[in-house]
Amino acid sequence: MADEPNLSGGTGRIEKLDPQFQLTVRDHVHRILRGAILAGRFEPDEKVNERQLAEQFGVSTTPVKEALRLLEAEGLVQALPRRGVLIRFNMNWAEEMILARAALESMIGRLAARRISDESKAVLQATVNLMEAATESGNADKLITLNETFHDQIHRASRCHYLARLIERQQFYDASIRRVIHSDPTEREKALQEHTAIAAAIIDGDAEGAEKQMRDHVVRSGETYLSIVFGSKKDI
Repeated sequence: MADEPNLSGGTGRIEKLDPQFQLTVRDHVHRILRGAILAGRFEPDEKVNERQLAEQFGVSTTPVKEALRLLEAEGLVQALPRRGVLIRFNMNWAEEMILARAALESMIGRLAARRISDESKAVLQATVNLMEAATESGNADKLITLNETFHDQIHRASRCHYLARLIERQQFYDASIRRVIHSDPTEREKALQEHTAIAAAIIDGDAEGAEKQMRDHVVRSGETYLSIVFGSKKDI
């Protein structure tokens, strides 16, 4: 992981909140802090201080405490008596998240191939066409948006409301990691090939193919994530 200032005495890892978000401060603190943890901006077993976090966010300690409780429920941090709050996210945890997401996304892809409507097929293909154009132009920001749109369209086509809710906790990328990934020309080409294959299988009604293509895509992109965040080349 890249060396960055420690949150207990420096800045750079946490953005202050826009005042317009004050009505839902806890949720925004949770989102930003969760993203920072998953992006590897904290070391495993690093101690975080609620008051110093609040200063970094520019808020009171109350929403920080509430956000940390949510993170503890997710297993990303742990509050220990007389020791404070410790970061529990590490490479093993990340690998499990990736494999869980691969399992869920692959089943969603399988069901999308069975349930997708003709209208949704056309919409999905149009998104792939836009992804191809963005890949050729090297527009990383556009690709980030299109990637999210692509997976959202598959979720809707599958009509898997329960699985879609389960997968929310397995989102391990933040915008900064996505930007690093999509700024690499080789990675952009690999992702386009994989997205094209996934879409083709779903549109053709090939449930087994869609399941396999989606699983392989999530695992491979997860390995790229591990390489960026933890410096790991390990296959999962």
